[in-house]
Amino acid sequence: MALEDVRSQQLQSETKADDSLKVDVTDEVDFVAYYEQATGRLVVDPEQAKVEFGEVMASRLKLSPDGLKVLWPQPADDPNDPQNWTDFRKTVHLIIITMSAVIPDFDSGIGIASIFNLAQTYDTTSGVINDLTSNWSIFLLAQLFALAFLVGATLAPNLATFAGMRCLTAFFGTCPQVTGLYVVTDIFPFHLQARKLNIWTSGFVISPFLSPFVFGFLVARASWRWAYAIGSIYSAIVLFLIAFFMEETMYDRHLALKPLQISTGLRYRFETLIGVTGYKMAKYRPRWPEVLVASLDVAWRPQFFFIVLFEALVFGFSIGVNTTNVVFMGSSPPVGFGFSQYAVAGAYATPIVAVLLGEFIGRYVNEFIMDLHIRRNGGFFEAESRLWTCYLAMSLYICGFLTLGAGIQNLNEAALIMGWGIAFVAITLNTVAVYAYCNDCFPRRAGEVSALLNFARSVGGFAVAYFQVPWATKSGGLMVFGVETAQVISLDTLKESDGFYRLVIGMFFVAVPMTQLKGSYFRARFAL
Repeated sequence: MALEDVRSQQLQSETKADDSLKVDVTDEVDFVAYYEQATGRLVVDPEQAKVEFGEVMASRLKLSPDGLKVLWPQPADDPNDPQNWTDFRKTVHLIIITMSAVIPDFDSGIGIASIFNLAQTYDTTSGVINDLTSNWSIFLLAQLFALAFLVGATLAPNLATFAGMRCLTAFFGTCPQVTGLYVVTDIFPFHLQARKLNIWTSGFVISPFLSPFVFGFLVARASWRWAYAIGSIYSAIVLFLIAFFMEETMYDRHLALKPLQISTGLRYRFETLIGVTGYKMAKYRPRWPEVLVASLDVAWRPQFFFIVLFEALVFGFSIGVNTTNVVFMGSSPPVGFGFSQYAVAGAYATPIVAVLLGEFIGRYVNEFIMDLHIRRNGGFFEAESRLWTCYLAMSLYICGFLTLGAGIQNLNEAALIMGWGIAFVAITLNTVAVYAYCNDCFPRRAGEVSALLNFARSVGGFAVAYFQVPWATKSGGLMVFGVETAQVISLDTLKESDGFYRLVIGMFFVAVPMTQLKGSYFRARFAL
């Protein structure tokens, strides 16, 4: 009898333990809130979702077409939800935002192709010219102003007007390099976002090289004004595509009861395009005080700050390479290679091919790492797994920059081309990984994340053009690019730039491994 009582008590305790591990299937789960508050940790495996949410709630989850992944965010039962759009409709939007992301740096790169012609027209030096060229309605207005000021640069009668128009073009034109992340996250589910970001980021990584490559041949035979005129035509085409083929991707997923859409058809499209719809919906969205401090609220958080600082240095030096390589290639020995205008233009095919190769590699590397991590992590995804791509990228980055520096210092054309290409394969891989990681950490703040990343890489890059050419002329390309990749080239390098060297070499090892080790703690402790 006593033995039966003991067994009965054991059975009851085991039953209670099992019940404590199960999720109450009667509980309602707000999947919108779960996705927004997960901050980088998502259940992706449908079987694990049954443990996490219970059988009943898990059965309500929408899955990918192959049934292997849970869709995040969960598409609403509404045909107006961009997550429910057809693949063709989504692809059209991805193509347009990628074409738009090309414009800012494409326009800037026209100055690279025209640098010597501009100096001759305005009776100045190439160094002076080098220092100077350094959601839907918002999308449209920004492109409209950028187009207008680019036309102004085309017709500028003097250098002061030209410089002013170039600055204003860059100011308004950079919008697509920020809002594109909004569009990708609005229309694509979580598990496809890295692949689509790979395409979108390739647009603005490759854009600085397209215009020197294409227009370098043009300005060798015609006026530099033709290059800016063609750039204006391209901007006008993109503006047309935005106005007539894009649609609003913002969807207020958190609203339980969606406001009735009073206007329809062409009227609704026009009102959305000029911002009337946004004005009507403003009462459901964040207020101005919250919006004004939103970027600062993201910037200081450790899971974001260190990675962005790292990306600013990595991407920054790539912009510096683009704005200064033309000077090295076009200048006569012993400073440069003494390339002709045609040779300089042809050389810019190197980074174009490299970015396309980086996009191809990144497409499979990022998905392989994500799938492997989910399998090994019990069906859960952790944002820090995105950063494993950075290790591959930095290995290539170091190899490429050292080879590039040696090529410039020793005036070796083969080393110049190989180093340049390898470096930009690395830049493409690293940029996608950083964007994907930051976006996963802050799913509700895609705009702030994109704006801060764009600011960091732009400021970090265009500052390089001011000091890189004089530094390389004085100390040699190997020292310059060696320091920028944080390698000890010689004792002289360490003596001349010890502080800068220690900053750069520390950023990768501090930012990436530390974030991977402490990222889950940072995301929980410093969540929005």
